[in-house]
Amino acid sequence: MNSNQLPVNEYAKFYSPYINALQNVELIEELEICLHDFIRFVQNIPMDKFDFRYAEGKWTIKDIIQHLIDAERVFSYRAMRISRNDKTPLQGFEENDYVENTNANGRSIQDLLMELSAVRQSTLLLFKSFSEEQLGRIGVASNAEVSVRAIGFIIIGHQKHHQKVFQERYL
Repeated sequence: MNSNQLPVNEYAKFYSPYINALQNVELIEELEICLHDFIRFVQNIPMDKFDFRYAEGKWTIKDIIQHLIDAERVFSYRAMRISRNDKTPLQGFEENDYVENTNANGRSIQDLLMELSAVRQSTLLLFKSFSEEQLGRIGVASNAEVSVRAIGFIIIGHQKHHQKVFQERYL
């Protein structure tokens, strides 16, 4: 399935910017491609920018990469639970609390990118394991219905959103 075929009733409205930013991409293919694009993009950022905050209280680039890692783990867990037909509503998570309780800025950019890559490889294997039926299953996460396949597209759109933020506010 590609992103333009995803029915809007399979994800909450607050995820629309992530889904709408995708231009007719295939789920599995784009999960892989966008990781490589992101890593190349980050490797071209000047070293002095990784700890930069464009305003007081804003996250650094390292914080955002750690946020991408954490969010992808949460989203993948949701996808796995929903794909297994678990009907338990899944709680949201407070992203600001997560960022405040990491050591992202004490880590090297190489370590962060290696972890992001490892998490994405796990996500890819998980999504490749799903049948079409599992991809279409719908559960509740963050008080809203969401399909497994929508979660995959949200992961992609979330990463692309933050890459755009890097370009607009950090570089």
